[in-house]
Amino acid sequence: MRTFSLLRGLSVIVLNNGRAIGEVNDLFISPEGLVKGLWVKNHSFIRKSFFLDIKDVYSFGWDGVMIESCDVLTAIPKHSDFTIASENRLAGRMMMTREGDRLGLLQDVYFNEELGTIVGYELSDGFFSDVLEGKKVVKASCAPAIGKDAIIVNVE
Repeated sequence: MRTFSLLRGLSVIVLNNGRAIGEVNDLFISPEGLVKGLWVKNHSFIRKSFFLDIKDVYSFGWDGVMIESCDVLTAIPKHSDFTIASENRLAGRMMMTREGDRLGLLQDVYFNEELGTIVGYELSDGFFSDVLEGKKVVKASCAPAIGKDAIIVNVE
């Protein structure tokens, strides 16, 4: 299990030739709250972005994401799911319980790399609150309801 912030910026490396083809820029998250894939930006002069399906990742290391071939990279989907920090972003959205209680603003997600499931959410109540009390981590028992204005979770 790891957070998106630990994954962001890691090199994506091809196993058979050791070539770093890009770095992780963002996560694609389905409306059901599953990590569908990674947004990879390449290292070439003309920066291009690619989609890497979570199922095509050979392994997640602490220093790099390993893939078997460049062939697993595809174009960014037009029907963009949610992302953490890019288009249709979830970071900064209000999270609320099903009972109507504010939890805070979404800052990061904890996810299981092998399954692609989100197991927790890191929330903020603002800079001063984070400094004094720290950020909150909330575990959800089922998939969130992701809306334009808020993310609704059933908290354990």
